[in-house]
Amino acid sequence: MLLCMSNSVASDKSTPRHSVSVAGVVVRDDGRLLAIRRADNGTWELPGGVLELAETPEDGVRREVLEETGIHVEVDELTGVYKNITAGVVALVFRCKPCGGTERPSGESTAVQWLTPDEVTERMSEVYAVRLLDALDGDSPHVRSHDGRQLLTYQPRTVVSR
Repeated sequence: MLLCMSNSVASDKSTPRHSVSVAGVVVRDDGRLLAIRRADNGTWELPGGVLELAETPEDGVRREVLEETGIHVEVDELTGVYKNITAGVVALVFRCKPCGGTERPSGESTAVQWLTPDEVTERMSEVYAVRLLDALDGDSPHVRSHDGRQLLTYQPRTVVSR
């Protein structure tokens, strides 16, 4: 008997759709972290955005950081994967080193600043601050989920016996 499997078979359930974003935790030699104040909502976040179809995650990080801050970066390593359960966005976060450029706001950012880890905690919501702080702890990569406002704590799966 020959079995054929295909993803194109119609089913009652549709395949979940997610958006993939990338962000850069840019760390200077003095330990300060690059942050932007978003133009659309005024919140402080790390620079990043939606990954384009034809680019690698590393190329996307370089592009987004440059577009939003004026800073060129070398991408170091993946430090975390963060999912916004409510919006269906999966963010890949990479630690980066600045390698040129000059800080400047853009159409997407009204301010660009180098913050200390304490300033990050004060200015950013938990779901964004944790991304920067995770990148500094040396225990990467982290995998976390949130609802857009706060982190969701790990819930162990319950095993049902039959």
